[in-house]
Amino acid sequence: MTLIETRHLELNNGMCMPATGIGCWMGTPGEGDHVRVMVVSALELGYRHIDTVCIARNEESVGKGIKDSKVPRGEIFLTTKLDQRDHGRVKKALDASLSKLGEDYVDLYLMHWPMAYDEAGKSLQPDESPTFVETWEAMEELLSTGKARAIGVSNFSIKTLSELLKHAKVTPAVNQVELHPCLPQHDLLAFCSERGILLTAYTPLGKSKFVDDPDIRTIAKAHGPETTGAEILLSWGVQRGTAVIPKTVHPMRLKENLQLKLLSAAEMDVLDNFHKKPGMHRSMCGFHTSEMGGSCFGWTYEQLGWKMALGGVHL
Repeated sequence: MTLIETRHLELNNGMCMPATGIGCWMGTPGEGDHVRVMVVSALELGYRHIDTVCIARNEESVGKGIKDSKVPRGEIFLTTKLDQRDHGRVKKALDASLSKLGEDYVDLYLMHWPMAYDEAGKSLQPDESPTFVETWEAMEELLSTGKARAIGVSNFSIKTLSELLKHAKVTPAVNQVELHPCLPQHDLLAFCSERGILLTAYTPLGKSKFVDDPDIRTIAKAHGPETTGAEILLSWGVQRGTAVIPKTVHPMRLKENLQLKLLSAAEMDVLDNFHKKPGMHRSMCGFHTSEMGGSCFGWTYEQLGWKMALGGVHL
């Protein structure tokens, strides 16, 4: 059975966000016609959720794709993110992104990471200004301008969210994090759900590193010979109440990623517990470093609030 392809999830401010979006981080930064073509293709296929990021340096190409698609702007949910270098100049950073996108507003503006960088690109420590609490206070001021209709965070843990919520006037609408069956983050999902924060999954396919696992193939086969492992992983993500933003430039995969399946309780249980397989409970992203005993972008796993060991292996 196929779920409604246009399923939406409600944010805590009453806005609705399409559950399936297209991620525009292409692996390497830079503008290019391949980005524009991907956005046009996605919108023509029925996607209405476009997720990009300042650091990808392709916002201009994303904006051109939106314009060239001829899809009315009001039908599109557009997200971009605040770069770590811009924590001390939030308003200017959003204006710069809007200029590149060719838009008057974004539907969602996210703090990409909790840590700020100084002008040399060095990560500031949690107690150094601007802290993520100070940055969030500046983001809250954007709402009255209408240039960002909702604000949220990315790569926040229970630890960093708890600290933020002590001071926030506005609860983040979204927390975008790495989510897939090898890193389901069940505790974070429960924490955010209790507080009205929607989780959005980046890397929802786990970089396809386990998509051909026999358990996933078995579930896919049960939904028809043409059902892919990717469709099953995305269906699991949406069915558990999270949004998913896979990325691909391939037209066939763009189409397949919209074909969500209604999974049985038993199938959901298999995927909910997939991370318990030996050696599987881990991050699939490449931003982990061995510095300071395990870190990302200058913060230790402890500072980030991530229960991980070297390489992003979950403890």
